[in-house]
Amino acid sequence: MLGGEILSVGVFLAAFGACALAVQSLSVRYGTITSSASDALIVGLGINVLVLVPAAFLLGSPIENLTLRSLAAFTAAGLLGTMVGRAMHFEGIKRIGSSRAEPIKASQPLHASLIAVVVLGEVVTGGHVLSMIAIVVGIAVITYEHGRSDDDTSDSGYIGIAIPFVAAFFYGIEPTFAKLGLAEGTAVLTGLMIKTVSAGLGFLIYLWWTEGLPDPRTFERSEVPWLVAAGVANTLFLLGYYGALELEPVSLVVPLVQSSPLVVILLSVLLVSDDLERITPRLAAGALIAVAGAIGVTLLS
Repeated sequence: MLGGEILSVGVFLAAFGACALAVQSLSVRYGTITSSASDALIVGLGINVLVLVPAAFLLGSPIENLTLRSLAAFTAAGLLGTMVGRAMHFEGIKRIGSSRAEPIKASQPLHASLIAVVVLGEVVTGGHVLSMIAIVVGIAVITYEHGRSDDDTSDSGYIGIAIPFVAAFFYGIEPTFAKLGLAEGTAVLTGLMIKTVSAGLGFLIYLWWTEGLPDPRTFERSEVPWLVAAGVANTLFLLGYYGALELEPVSLVVPLVQSSPLVVILLSVLLVSDDLERITPRLAAGALIAVAGAIGVTLLS
């Protein structure tokens, strides 16, 4: 009975995380019409830190069960996934929209599997190959449909398509580091705190070094509520996602989270105007094929 309860909680948290991820994506889309993806990342990381750091101290002892190995693992997860991956993810949403960027970003299991084959020498099965082909076909359909759009400029065309691929690569690396950190016995909130603080510090140092620290007073006021909503949704996603990872294996959690592009498309059809998210049957089919392939790669890993 206890196992069933744990399973149901883990599945619920993963599904909740997928919905929160979809809300984040659409909020970023509305919040970066004139604002930059960097603005969205700064606001999101700020909300992450404001919520997760106090929660880690109020609900537990962050230093307890923290080892150098888990500290290094969560720091790597923060710099690679939360900072680089999320920055590329948000830029992709700004350039080509949520309904196109999300299915491409969902190809992260493909990148993770290819890395495992090259670096670790893992064997690829026939099911893996078919799932990978499905991801490639789905993204090819999305790319073709994106190229047919009348409102796409040369700047957001193939570059816009490539950016979510970069996000998928770094997102694909993150769960491995997160699982290593959790395996050390470190609490979920402690891991999230380390991950978000390292990402926030890393991104601020990057901005300071390249273009100077941003002034929040210059943010587009009409878009700030959307950026805040994206930050809140991302924080809820992190809690659901990492909570699920603590209860269930990656092979169960990741496929459920990978369904978020389908939630994005559904919400876009119901709530978003055509000038921001133009949903076509071909785009929906491509997203479904890509997500099915991503889930297949994960389940067969």
